[in-house]
Amino acid sequence: MKLSGVLTPIPTPFDHEDEVDIARLRAALTGWLRSPLSGFVILGSNGEAAFLDEDESDRVIAIARDLVPTERSFIVGTGRETTRATISATRRAAALGADAVLVRTPGFFKAQMTSDVFVRHYRAVADASPVPVLLYNYTAVTGVSLPVDAVGRLAEHANIAGMKESNGDLPRLADLAASTPDAFTLLTGSAATFHEALRAGVAGGILALGSVLPDQCVRLFELTTGGRFDDARALQQQLLPIAKLLGSAYGVPGLKAALKLIGCDVGWPRPPLVPPGDAAVSELAEALAPFTAVTHG
Repeated sequence: MKLSGVLTPIPTPFDHEDEVDIARLRAALTGWLRSPLSGFVILGSNGEAAFLDEDESDRVIAIARDLVPTERSFIVGTGRETTRATISATRRAAALGADAVLVRTPGFFKAQMTSDVFVRHYRAVADASPVPVLLYNYTAVTGVSLPVDAVGRLAEHANIAGMKESNGDLPRLADLAASTPDAFTLLTGSAATFHEALRAGVAGGILALGSVLPDQCVRLFELTTGGRFDDARALQQQLLPIAKLLGSAYGVPGLKAALKLIGCDVGWPRPPLVPPGDAAVSELAEALAPFTAVTHG
């Protein structure tokens, strides 16, 4: 399995009653399918996956799979805190049509998450998975980091196809690229450093910003891979303010607010998350102002 380009981790819509909003999900996906995005991640961290019950998760996967055509990559987040639960979620996602699964690092017992523990966990998941497995490292969410040496060992597994690295650490990305074979696909989760990450050896990105500004994110990918580095750097700088706001500043609530500002209503974040306040929404609107010609749907 070889992934490239720009994929987006879609947010899961919730309504005022804190239920998964199927109508909003269908409407949002229909709009994103008119964009040049190469694929979608369902139930990633931006999909508030940790907040969904298992039956809700399966329902979201099934609905999204019905809409997303086979020529677009369809990846499902299946990471859980135990190996057993991760394998169960992975098998269900595969049965529902996932092309691959994205498996975050378990992190509840942080001190015990050694390289050997991670390797045993991911090998067991990959052995049991009917579809390719992508490793997922996002220290800001899990509180742990998948060591480079463990990634190198896991890259040897025939059913571990690649990795999403969301830390935005360019030297680490370079180390990962040097420690894994060419067939192992590295993807970044940081829109703020997308241009630099592509030059460091990643094949593409799974970017939350891609759901807000898909055309610009894909254009950045094309400029960089086409060797037009000055133009790519200029576009990266234009995207930087909104990329930062959707990252560490406001996260999922900010992503949903930004989407609403461009006409894509994906509802509210699930409690305990709360919508951003007026000042944050104004900041998001200002950062989006250079792209006001971009609409969704």
